[in-house]
Amino acid sequence: MPTLSEGTTATTENTSVGQRLQDETTAVRLKIHWPGVRKTLSQDQTRQAAGTFDADIKSVSASKKLLDTGHPAFRAASTVRKQAADYWKNHTLPYVEPGMRLIRRRDVAAFDVHMTTVRAELAEAVEQLERHYDEMIDQARERLGDLFDAGDYSSNLREQFGIEWDYPSCDPPEYLLRVSPQLYYSECARVQTRFDEAVQLAEQAFADELGQLVSHLAERLNGQNDGSPKVFRDSAVTNLLEFFERFQRLNIRSDEGLDRLVADARGIVAGIQPQDLRERPGIREHIAGELTRVEASLDGWMTDRPRRSILRRSR
Repeated sequence: MPTLSEGTTATTENTSVGQRLQDETTAVRLKIHWPGVRKTLSQDQTRQAAGTFDADIKSVSASKKLLDTGHPAFRAASTVRKQAADYWKNHTLPYVEPGMRLIRRRDVAAFDVHMTTVRAELAEAVEQLERHYDEMIDQARERLGDLFDAGDYSSNLREQFGIEWDYPSCDPPEYLLRVSPQLYYSECARVQTRFDEAVQLAEQAFADELGQLVSHLAERLNGQNDGSPKVFRDSAVTNLLEFFERFQRLNIRSDEGLDRLVADARGIVAGIQPQDLRERPGIREHIAGELTRVEASLDGWMTDRPRRSILRRSR
């Protein structure tokens, strides 16, 4: 059972990491504007659909698909949207406020440049989509029949798409210090608590992802019941290598145990190519066994961590 001094030391260390996280990062919020591609049927249309199956209208919900999202032009725009969201997530850490993440201040300039480029790529993709827009509406008219309504389609497609980002402050406003110093310092303490919680969110996110990647690769490397190897994609290895790079870039150095587990897993697959695992059964079995060991150690690390209730607050 920890003594009072041990508990105080742990709290001080945790606060120190949270303070360092607050000093080194700023919040970044990403907003992606996207047109709705489905629309709920009107009450009369839903009643008609329910009547087809002799169903109670209260138990039926129905919608219509306005645009073919599988169209190459629409898929191209969707790819850019995914790139924006992935870049935002992969270069930031989680935060307790919904829709906000934390980015290292030294990375803000590069983030801004990259997102500006992605926004330009989306504009180009939407321009290409516009050229097919009338064609897609005509196709929808044929598919939807009596459900088609020209009013469902915007006359200005470009206004429906957009990528925005900003850097909202997490700190209490300075004017509060003049109005009520007591309230200001109370807010400062509350913000510090949020960053302490953000430390736990980051550790948990890294541990969860590492566990999933290690478990997946180990499962693919282990033999089936008949002893034959399972087929696995190169991504089972490359995704793990990409995780190591991201962890090294974003690691907040808050937990030595987690750092050791990541380093252990990284050492196991260092220099290993997917083809080696396919062609060399001995290496395959060895790597699978070592990854299973890391997975068990990671489970132990997560079990031993103190349980904390971290709530994502809504504004």
